[in-house]
Amino acid sequence: MMARCVTRLLGFVMAFLLCAATAQAAEFYRGKSVTLIVSSSPGGGYDIMARTIAKYLGRHLPGNPRIVVSNMPGAGGIVAMNYAYRGAPKDGTFIAAMQNNIPFEPLLGTPEARFVATEFNWLGSPSVEVGLIAVWHTVPVNSLPDLKRREIAVGSSGANSTPSFYARLLNETLGTKMRIVVGYPGQNEVYLAMERGEVDGFPSMFYNTLNATRPNWRAEKNIKLLLQYGLEKEPALANVPSALDLVTNPEDKQLMQAGLAMVTLGRPYLMPPGVPADRVAQMRKAFEGTFNDPGFRADANRMSLGVNTPKTGAEVQKLIEDAYRSPPKTIDRLRKLSLH
Repeated sequence: MMARCVTRLLGFVMAFLLCAATAQAAEFYRGKSVTLIVSSSPGGGYDIMARTIAKYLGRHLPGNPRIVVSNMPGAGGIVAMNYAYRGAPKDGTFIAAMQNNIPFEPLLGTPEARFVATEFNWLGSPSVEVGLIAVWHTVPVNSLPDLKRREIAVGSSGANSTPSFYARLLNETLGTKMRIVVGYPGQNEVYLAMERGEVDGFPSMFYNTLNATRPNWRAEKNIKLLLQYGLEKEPALANVPSALDLVTNPEDKQLMQAGLAMVTLGRPYLMPPGVPADRVAQMRKAFEGTFNDPGFRADANRMSLGVNTPKTGAEVQKLIEDAYRSPPKTIDRLRKLSLH
């Protein structure tokens, strides 16, 4: 009887504390604006997703603050990440949307990255991404064995870009023969080069982005999907082999797992280090509520943004921490592949 009373009392205390924390958060956020910085330029996938989230996020925060979206592009997203680490407000009124490769730039040895990724308060991601190796339908390559036998030219913006990194990672671990052709300003220009026959394919075509930007390509069989890569598989691509399943060497598999962590992050969101824990908890809860909001999901799916596999803040935090715990040999190989 005594134990039951104590348990009941503890339950009342926990409920009271939870209500008190919610009330404090509501009092803090009421009448305020929360700045949501996007680390890329207006109009891209990260920007559109952030603005869609902003439409709903305030409704899931106590006090219903206004969410104001602003872009801070520069150095591929590193400018925004450095600001979030050192210069952003730490009172709970600042959140940021980051490209999925940015948290790993210090791990890869990028000198401009002046932050500690594991110290951020990660809030979640609306979806897991899956990368694709795709070639134009006229290219005489249909499988991984073909990719190992025949060299193909793949387009990219620069030697240090994310698509170039993935091409080198797969060449290193699977023995594929992708020759990287650099100089294209962006993904759209690579797509146009594929259509013109200047390059055979693209080494970093994300599934959700493909559906959003070139929805007709798969339907009209303009491209062939040779491989998918990521720590998780895309259920809609059951007939496309997973690169991770095809790696047989244990050290190569460890390398690929560390290198593909950024894909699995999708489009991650964060708060700076030093934000009070109760406000971080409320923001994480608000992101989960937003991701499950029928209105948000309908808006995102209408724009083919892909929000069916969200990650919680804790899951994003673990993904990043696991990558940074990779063995020194794996990290050294990653840095060589990233040309740092």
